[in-house]
Amino acid sequence: MSHPAVPDDRPRKVWIPPAISTLITPVLGFLALAFSVISQMVCDACSEAENRSYSASFYPAWTVLCCGVGLALVVLLASWVLTRRRPAAAKFLAVAAPATVFLAWVFFMALVDWP
Repeated sequence: MSHPAVPDDRPRKVWIPPAISTLITPVLGFLALAFSVISQMVCDACSEAENRSYSASFYPAWTVLCCGVGLALVVLLASWVLTRRRPAAAKFLAVAAPATVFLAWVFFMALVDWP
């Protein structure tokens, strides 16, 4: 007795966008954090007033960048969780994770009062 073939309606290879995002997002996050730490050296030769202004704007911007990178990692994890249940949402989140890192870096650059 043979069983009728049941068509598999699930989309194939939905794991590829989260896998690519897993390769890209941590690297972008590391580069964004490394650049922001190194950017503190821009104010080594600043006057006292410029240094005070730079430091006052740097620390809130650093917090925004760290929260943005953390949010990107949460979005990346969510893209893996939703891979089988909601493939379209998983693809969207896989694209949104590196975009979140980039957006956090843009906010960092905009918030810092550069000398």
